[in-house]
Amino acid sequence: MLDLLWLIPAVPFASAALLLLIGPRLPRRTVAAVGVLSIAISAVVAIASAVSFFSAPPAGNAYTQILWTWIDVAGFRPEIAFYLDPLSLVMTLVITFVAVWIHLYSAEFMAGDEGYSRFFGYMNLFVASMVTLVLANNLLLLYLGWEGVGLCSYLLIGFWYRNSVNGRAGQKAFIVTRVGDTAMMIGLFLLFHNLGTLRIQEAMVMAACKWCNGSGYAIAAAALLLGGAVGKSAQLPLQTWLPDAMAGPTPTSALIHAATMVTAGVYLIARTHVLFEVAPQVQFLVALIGAATLLLAGFSALVQTDIKRVLAYSTMSQIGYMFLALGMGAWSAAIFHFMTHAFFKALLFLAAGIVIEAVHEEHDIGRMGGLRKELPIAFWTFLIGGCALAGLPLITAGAYSKDWILASATPNRGLWLAAVAGVVLTSLYTFRLIFLVFFGPQRTAVSKRPGLLMQIPILVLAFFSIVGGFDRAPFRGFLSAIFAGVKEMPETSSSIAAAIAFLVGLGLAAVYVRRPLAAANPLRRLWHAGWGFDWLYDRLFVRPVVWAARVNRGDAIDSVYDGVAAITKAGYRALAVTETGNLRWYAAAIAGGAVLFVAVVMFL
Repeated sequence: MLDLLWLIPAVPFASAALLLLIGPRLPRRTVAAVGVLSIAISAVVAIASAVSFFSAPPAGNAYTQILWTWIDVAGFRPEIAFYLDPLSLVMTLVITFVAVWIHLYSAEFMAGDEGYSRFFGYMNLFVASMVTLVLANNLLLLYLGWEGVGLCSYLLIGFWYRNSVNGRAGQKAFIVTRVGDTAMMIGLFLLFHNLGTLRIQEAMVMAACKWCNGSGYAIAAAALLLGGAVGKSAQLPLQTWLPDAMAGPTPTSALIHAATMVTAGVYLIARTHVLFEVAPQVQFLVALIGAATLLLAGFSALVQTDIKRVLAYSTMSQIGYMFLALGMGAWSAAIFHFMTHAFFKALLFLAAGIVIEAVHEEHDIGRMGGLRKELPIAFWTFLIGGCALAGLPLITAGAYSKDWILASATPNRGLWLAAVAGVVLTSLYTFRLIFLVFFGPQRTAVSKRPGLLMQIPILVLAFFSIVGGFDRAPFRGFLSAIFAGVKEMPETSSSIAAAIAFLVGLGLAAVYVRRPLAAANPLRRLWHAGWGFDWLYDRLFVRPVVWAARVNRGDAIDSVYDGVAAITKAGYRALAVTETGNLRWYAAAIAGGAVLFVAVVMFL
């Protein structure tokens, strides 16, 4: 079955091309069938590949499938080739499995939209790009998938483009992530210049052999790759695009936050972990960025009124936990939290979509309330997802993955305290959201209830949000072939601290719902504005560019080309005067020119 690995990205690519080219001419049911079944086929092939991988492990615990040589110039021979090892297998399984349920949900959720086929075309292209990213055996192909998910995020965030706010949100996501992508591209140039290859496994072996710990080249390369990771994963200081990305359809938000886009940075660092181990300063910086992001995003989530923005900030915070684990060298813990997070975050967004649709597209949680009886399935599944997000001990998958990360942070007391404080914040803003949406008086009447295509996915994801983290031993053992030599830390004290933090956050949420921060409170305004990063970047970058554009309204560069054009026109007019139509003058001019040419040759 490993020979069919190429089908995992190829089928979504083919379906995306079909839907984007002739989708508007197809019946809605056919569009939905193509969109959902193509991702289902990828998931089935991924599961079959996993079974084959487990039953007959390939040599070296990795399988490479080379399809063709992409470029062959002066010894530079990147290939269209896929690399399947425990890390890429876990990522591929989670991406395709979660994407299937999001697509099935979308078939009903987007049913009345005029861009139905376009939506599924973009979504399938999104999944195909992400799968290409995680299966690529070289950094150039990985970068192709990396840019593919960036393009799809722009298309899907601004999907309802007739509203200018949505268009600006898509542009913001595209531009901000391009900052990180540029850093990553420079990092790839640096790696190829010094190591002579972009094949990931070869590059990592050569980096470990050629560069000593703390080498300037290793630090520079790791820092540049980190720049790309913080952009895609919405970590400080390039996190500002993610809250605005909620302008896209809810299934898009679920796909971006659970299985694609924001997890790309986590995968990149985990895949190139050898490089970060050779640059311990940058690896510690990864942990610091993760700790800072999880706290700042947690405080911002406390005061948001848009249900999807609360979940967006929670994603930033949970990705921060993954970065914290990566920075502490707990590579398997970060990937384990990626998996559990994919289940409960997709569940939360899809359940939130049911709530939003049921209350006349209302996003303000202050205008909801009392919906647990009106929408029982949405309530119970959202509660399960919220408990997994907050880390309800012993029951939910999120608690097990978060405990593992907390244990990995114990060598650094400051980072450990930040992680525990993050648990308090997560529990606080999660249960504030649950209390306001599902409890108390009902403020908005329910006008629509979900059908089976929207209920089945959230029930499946709720199941995995509970059972997905019960047994870590097989997961840890499976990834040990890649992340060998990582010292495991005792978890008992961290688990107890996390359980206490969960209960503290739950208690504070009950108080905070009754006595929230006043709208005029400076802290509330600061947190609601995302700590003022948009304000700062507007003054540091946006306004100077706008000012320069206004000053250079006439475009000084164009004036050079305008001058060349003016000289050409003047020459044309001067030569046009000689066009008299008199044959004798033409003959005389030719003869005179010939005499002049001979004279120049003879006497000069």
